Amino acid sequence: MKNIIRFPLRVVSNQQPLLALFLVAMVSTNGTADDGRVLFDPMDVFELEWATDPRVSPDGGNIVYVRQSNDIMKDRQRSNLWQVSIDGKNHRPLSSGLKNSTSPRWSPDNKKLAFISNDTGSQQIHMRWMDSGETAVISHLQHSPSNLSWSPDGKWLAFTMNVQTSSKPIAKPRTKPEGATWAENPITVTTTQYQYDGRGIVEPAYRHVFIIPADGGSARQLTEGDFNHHGSLAWSPESEHVFFSAYRSDNWELVSDEADIYSVSIATKKLEQITNEPGAERSPVISPNGRMIAFSRQERRPLAYTPNRIAILDLQTKNTRLLTEDLDGDADSLRWAEDNQSLYFIYDERGIRKVGQVALNGKLKEVVSGLGGTSIGRPYLSGGFHIAGDAIAFTYGQSDRPANIAVFKAGTTQVLTALNEDLLEHRKLGEVNEIIYKSSFDGQEIQGWYITPPDFDPSKKYPLILEIHGGPHLAYGPHFSAELQIMAAAGYVVFYDNHRGSLSYGEDFALLLQYKYSSPEDFADHMSGIDALIDRGLVDNKNLFIAGGSAGGIATAYAVGLTNRFNAAVAAKPVINWISKTLTADSMVGQIY
Repeated sequence: MKNIIRFPLRVVSNQQPLLALFLVAMVSTNGTADDGRVLFDPMDVFELEWATDPRVSPDGGNIVYVRQSNDIMKDRQRSNLWQVSIDGKNHRPLSSGLKNSTSPRWSPDNKKLAFISNDTGSQQIHMRWMDSGETAVISHLQHSPSNLSWSPDGKWLAFTMNVQTSSKPIAKPRTKPEGATWAENPITVTTTQYQYDGRGIVEPAYRHVFIIPADGGSARQLTEGDFNHHGSLAWSPESEHVFFSAYRSDNWELVSDEADIYSVSIATKKLEQITNEPGAERSPVISPNGRMIAFSRQERRPLAYTPNRIAILDLQTKNTRLLTEDLDGDADSLRWAEDNQSLYFIYDERGIRKVGQVALNGKLKEVVSGLGGTSIGRPYLSGGFHIAGDAIAFTYGQSDRPANIAVFKAGTTQVLTALNEDLLEHRKLGEVNEIIYKSSFDGQEIQGWYITPPDFDPSKKYPLILEIHGGPHLAYGPHFSAELQIMAAAGYVVFYDNHRGSLSYGEDFALLLQYKYSSPEDFADHMSGIDALIDRGLVDNKNLFIAGGSAGGIATAYAVGLTNRFNAAVAAKPVINWISKTLTADSMVGQIY
């Protein structure tokens, strides 16, 4: 058994509707420990803060990040921008209050910061001059912008935004008599995805690429047509073209695993298709010298999981090659090194998120480990990074803390913030421990974790809650989880595992559940973990409970149909009827082949 609490880093300074955390919220957990700390309580969720989207300034001196918090009066998350110097000093807010500010992006000359905020009542692009602190709204958009990207010359900002279109009626509306009260006209549906959970039937709209002058002015639409142009944007070094991903085919609405890289001229709006291979090419990034484009490539095949690979294309020869064939898993969030000879990226390995580096010859190496802490409810793998010069800023996760900002520089990692010490230093949390065991189905090795209640007494046996992750092609890890800590504070041992089908263990492991979820195989993975904890004397085998959401809800419903060992179950948002899910669920297009 290996205890996992935190990575050995140095702290250099201290600094969905939330009420859905319901499973044991009705249980009082506000007892007091002997050392004066109290147990973690459901209402403590409103006091949590965590860091996301760190951005290193071009000169490498400062990091701006999004500081997330919870509004107890509105039951909503709040997002504000904070800045911290690379040495952990000068930690201060750039925005505050009840409005939300996100997507901070430094200008290439280090002098300005663009971001998106609803400070004026709607989501608009704002600009902050870093020397004076003055801020101005530079856009007047009808819909919310996203994917901000500076041109290298600092004159333009590219972004994506929805453009609504009008549904054409199937017949000419009749003119009603003056003063008459008629029913609403019928809605004409011409798109495949015309309704969304929580929104109902939506007006048809397509996402397009725009640019706006960095000094403010009118936004100009660069792309046309009834297609979605989405994801991250990249600029050519001469600031004349914007690169993006789209699938501009007649049947694009029915296909979720096809996309190509395009460029568009900001002067003429001329489109050029850069890639044209089966599968999906997304997230383009241009090398600093402008000679190569790197992107994420996903093969098209009728399988529930296909890994994202890193590919590069020589813009002169048009030759393409894969760089991460030796990486058994996904590679995401690509960023070029300044010398054009390698790329940094995110990958997951055995429940831990890391930053890796791949050279142009395909040689791989680990750079940073311990990303996480941005999935507050449950311990999903999460987190991101940004690099400028020799500094890598990332969201650092621990099993007993949500995400802080850390920086890796000159071979050393330092944690720059301590966002929750004012709360969690006065709370007694459950301890997260790793467990490795064999599945009774076929001897497959399974990795899991269990949280012991605060003031755990190894001579006692505790009730157990099995909590199953969604996906099923996702993964948990040894990360902070408000939901599971609430359960532990109520006196439960909380067990969760990365059963077969989970990510971060390779492609073969992820596909062990192809065409058979849920099944006796993943059921055995869960039951074997419970049996292992019972054998260790930790758990009362007459006091077992089970819960899971989405795919975890499916597994929960399946499990209680096979065994009566659980006293109660929570099958949250499961799919119970696969037939009715088709053509009704928001995700249905990706499940039709």
